[in-house]
Amino acid sequence: MNYYFYLQKAEFSPIVCTFADKHKYTIYMKHFSCIVLFLGITIGVYAQNFADFFQNKTLRVDYIFTGNAEHQSIYLDELSQLPTWAGRLHHLSELPLEGNGQITVRDLTSKRCLYKTSFSSLFQEWLSTDEAKTTAKGFENTFLIPYPKQPVEVEVSLLNPQGKITTSLKHIVRPDDILIHQRGTTHVTPHRYLLQSGSAESCIDVAILAEGYTEKEMDLFYQDAQKACESIFSYEPFKSLKSKFNIVAVGSPSADSGVSVPRESQWKHTAFSSHFDTFYSDRYLTTSHVKAIHDALSGIPYEHIIILANTDVYGGGGIYNSYTLTTAHHPMFKPVVVHEFGHSFGGLADEYYYEEDVMSDTYPLNVEPWEQNITTRVNFASKWEDMLAKGTPVPTPVSEKQKYPVGVYEGGGYSFKGIYRPAYDCRMKTNDCPVFCPVCQRAIRRVIEFYIP
Repeated sequence: MNYYFYLQKAEFSPIVCTFADKHKYTIYMKHFSCIVLFLGITIGVYAQNFADFFQNKTLRVDYIFTGNAEHQSIYLDELSQLPTWAGRLHHLSELPLEGNGQITVRDLTSKRCLYKTSFSSLFQEWLSTDEAKTTAKGFENTFLIPYPKQPVEVEVSLLNPQGKITTSLKHIVRPDDILIHQRGTTHVTPHRYLLQSGSAESCIDVAILAEGYTEKEMDLFYQDAQKACESIFSYEPFKSLKSKFNIVAVGSPSADSGVSVPRESQWKHTAFSSHFDTFYSDRYLTTSHVKAIHDALSGIPYEHIIILANTDVYGGGGIYNSYTLTTAHHPMFKPVVVHEFGHSFGGLADEYYYEEDVMSDTYPLNVEPWEQNITTRVNFASKWEDMLAKGTPVPTPVSEKQKYPVGVYEGGGYSFKGIYRPAYDCRMKTNDCPVFCPVCQRAIRRVIEFYIP
């Protein structure tokens, strides 16, 4: 709940108050007192104390998202308990970003919202493919929520590109359920901290996992993880806010070295079964074996995930609040891991586009995207309108890029027309750009400050 919003929207009395007019001053103060009282009640209702409702443990919820382009369903797979909670302790019932899906945890008796989070999923990307028009599939999805003290109702919903709910599932979680699998108390994957700024409660915890590294190659993995860490914190705003992060490298071993490249008939036995050619796109490197990722992290405090693939083939992928997966030995590794982390952590959109694509189905032009670094101008005031210099032309001509470092440049979100980006170039547009644009920097900073006030 945004209390500043309430303060902005409160209808202050038009009465002119002067100390010389005692009667007018009294009326004004009564009106102001009512507003303060309202704010106090609002804060009391919505600002929960974490310890009142949750234990210092994590509830891991595994789902299967199934269906095709016409119809989708959600099924509960498994519940697990992890030893500690590494997530946020504030803004429990708020969302940093809308995402393509949302999870809401409610008290079972009162139905009061206790916790919310948002995400995107590989399944929802797949729904836009030609394959989804002719067949149905199931995809694993795993989410972390704080472990409740009392029975709760958990609701997970998927949203379409128009922002409408396409399917949802409600289920009850009872914290004393004996079938909730306790994980992370015995076997814990070997790991080492690359950056430890504070406790799990006081920092954002990012885990870097090994994919396609054998036991003998773990020293190489830790070197690659260090490079990824250094690269991320060489960019603002991560650089200035480095003290808000913990980074742990997790040595998850694979039987085979390297990762699968289906177009070359190369199939490897790796920790997370990742492969290129996702949705038949050569460079798209992902995995649908999400449970294996989280199994490898059991017993290690984590919130966000980066997976490094032991290959020099170019590619990667980043899914908001799911994972970043990128290759570690291509020459463009360092900028690519930062770009993909911009997706998975910051919820940023791709700012590049294809000139032959006039309009992509990914972003309908009659809806404002939830990502903060692109706009259809349906509701531009909710984006970076406040960051435009006075007199900035909208749309902003590319010929004026030097004059307007923040503008409204057409082309973004894969579409040549109808979608606009905030800068001529950015880390979310090309690998050559050495910085996130000012709008992306602000968006990332807001996410960090949401997690760690």
